[in-house]
Amino acid sequence: MAKKREGGGQSKTQQAAKFLGVSVLAGAVLAGIALPAAGALGLAAKTSVEGFDDIPANLKTPPLSQRTTILDAGGGEIASVYSRDRTVVDLKNMSPYVQQAIVAIEDARFYSHGAIDLKGILRAVNKNAQSGGVSQGASTLTQQYVKNVFIEEAGDDPDKVAQATQQTLGRKVKELKYAIKLEEKLGKRKILQNYLNITFFGEQAYGVESAAQRYFSKPAKDLSMGESALLAGIVQSPTRYDPVNHPQAATERRNTVLRRMADLKDITRAQADAAAAQPIKLKVSRPQNGCITATDGAGFFCDYVREVLLNDKTFGATREIRSKRWMQGGLTIRTTLDRQTQKSIQASLSKHVFEDDPVASASAVVQPGTGKILGMGQSRPYGFGTNQTQINLSVDHRMGGGAGYQPGSTFKPIVAAAALEQGISPYQQYSSPFKMAYPKPVQTCTGEWNGSGTLQNEDPKEVGPYAMKEATAKSVNTYYVQLISDMGICPAITMAQKMGLQRADGKPLKQVPAMALGVQEMSPLTMATAYATFANEGTYCSPVAIESITDAQGKALNVPKADCHSAMSKKTADTVNTLLKGVVEDGTGKEAGLKGRDSAGKTGTTDSRYAAWFVGYTPNAAGAVWVGDPRHQRQMYNITIGGVPHDKVYGADTPGPIWRDLMTGALDGRPALTLPTVPIDDPGNKSDDGDKGKPKPNQKPKPGGGDNKPGGGWHIPGFPDFLGGGNGGW
Repeated sequence: MAKKREGGGQSKTQQAAKFLGVSVLAGAVLAGIALPAAGALGLAAKTSVEGFDDIPANLKTPPLSQRTTILDAGGGEIASVYSRDRTVVDLKNMSPYVQQAIVAIEDARFYSHGAIDLKGILRAVNKNAQSGGVSQGASTLTQQYVKNVFIEEAGDDPDKVAQATQQTLGRKVKELKYAIKLEEKLGKRKILQNYLNITFFGEQAYGVESAAQRYFSKPAKDLSMGESALLAGIVQSPTRYDPVNHPQAATERRNTVLRRMADLKDITRAQADAAAAQPIKLKVSRPQNGCITATDGAGFFCDYVREVLLNDKTFGATREIRSKRWMQGGLTIRTTLDRQTQKSIQASLSKHVFEDDPVASASAVVQPGTGKILGMGQSRPYGFGTNQTQINLSVDHRMGGGAGYQPGSTFKPIVAAAALEQGISPYQQYSSPFKMAYPKPVQTCTGEWNGSGTLQNEDPKEVGPYAMKEATAKSVNTYYVQLISDMGICPAITMAQKMGLQRADGKPLKQVPAMALGVQEMSPLTMATAYATFANEGTYCSPVAIESITDAQGKALNVPKADCHSAMSKKTADTVNTLLKGVVEDGTGKEAGLKGRDSAGKTGTTDSRYAAWFVGYTPNAAGAVWVGDPRHQRQMYNITIGGVPHDKVYGADTPGPIWRDLMTGALDGRPALTLPTVPIDDPGNKSDDGDKGKPKPNQKPKPGGGDNKPGGGWHIPGFPDFLGGGNGGW
């Protein structure tokens, strides 16, 4: 840049070397411009500089990296993210003072010379030869702009940045030729505009608009004379003249710029003196960058939006292209996030599960019929500190989540839907003994399952025969294993796939009878989206987080759309609604029921209590709540969660109330719609209406116990305890 550099005394040899370097450069440029052949001779030393004629004439200027703004569904800001904090503006939106100031201090003859200031070069040669410690550059604003383009193209790659800024004759000559072509192509005003948008002003601010906001909390068009002079002075050395950390040096530099402006008649001497007499008055706006700045616990949703852009081919054929688009920024992304729902999710999670509890909780809520993600949150805040995390516990691993968690008995409704689609009656009864071995062989999609293992129900009184309604309300394990064994596993696999159910780790679903009990790790978002299918008359819609995107020029970009398709008949969906309304009205999920509006859902707790769930829905929204240890190490026995002690955790007594409270807040003031149902009665079935799965007096948990089981549990070979669960319905 055109600036003086401080340094120690120099020897005669060093001074001579500098004189020679600038002289050679001046001669090379003159020869290269006027006489191409002579230029080729003059630059024959290929180790120092490329042949002038061999340098490409057109400088490819990359789009400037800018901030991206992420908005909620109502247009409110969630967060701003950027690799470089920059907002590109037209010259007309920059104060005339800042335009005058930057020209005055960096390139006073900008409007009178070409791309190369030959007079300036000669002046620099003369002064540097006579200098005893101060060297003066001769770069024009156009040359400085070219250098900044090289740096912008390098991005955050340190090796490329080093190449872009290396002090070699070859790089300087390349810079000069590009500058010549740009002057011909763009003209002075456009070059000045580009320069003021690209240059670095310190404090993470790139471009004059971001600098004005950073130091003065105002747009660049409103900068005063003194403020403009201060910013122009920073450019030479953003660290040395940083007004936040070095106000005295910044003041002196500002005054130098003001005097220079007066010398050039841009302002009067009186104006310069008056401005110089004023102390610097900053109104600093600190950088607010990244999802960590999101409010209402929306940091994880913000991060999910980023993952959508990086993973979806709508935004580019390769991840490299998508990453480059994200880094360039300049986007305005309107999302599906509903602020009322998001606030309610975070309030309920914070109330029921503390961030320093030994286990965590996460929830996701979607809109049936559209797939729109209305909210997403977790008990452990987004961040880098103690009890914080950047792992999104609500989503699959490929989208920034973990390995998922066994959904337990919340998977049983998927098996019920598959059976109904196969023509099995909801009145179908099975013996449903308290304890049983897995039936075999069981038909799979590719053959037969002939494994072994045992399972049992909640307690010895829980003995069939049961039909589907009561078996669902009581979450009878043996009923559902008999059902899937009779039906075959393939219909359940097919139904799961239609409903978007996939393992959080991306692996295929395992075809085992125990899948009826929820043994395969899934994420809350996956479960919420699947249950929304029941609320939407059997039509599944894949989750979407983005409504629209516009780029820096205001052009609309294509965004991913929800894939909506029929997963089951309306009759099947209505029948499942009836089954799951029974769960919240008379079954294991009574503590999750909503007052004054239709709701349906299912509890689930995994083997050894590594996870507990409630997944439910209304016609307006479907949501899933998970509670557990993300590492699959802490069993939830004799544990305090949210200040409440538990002998053992059930799907009903912790996830259930979280779901109830978050849905109550999310739906407040919104229509209370009715879930379509069909009448189902289960006359003549044995039941134990007095026992809803609560622990009996003096009952002690045993290793392997599931939902409400006093012990025993079940196990199948090949599934360790934390993979084998999914028992019962709590």
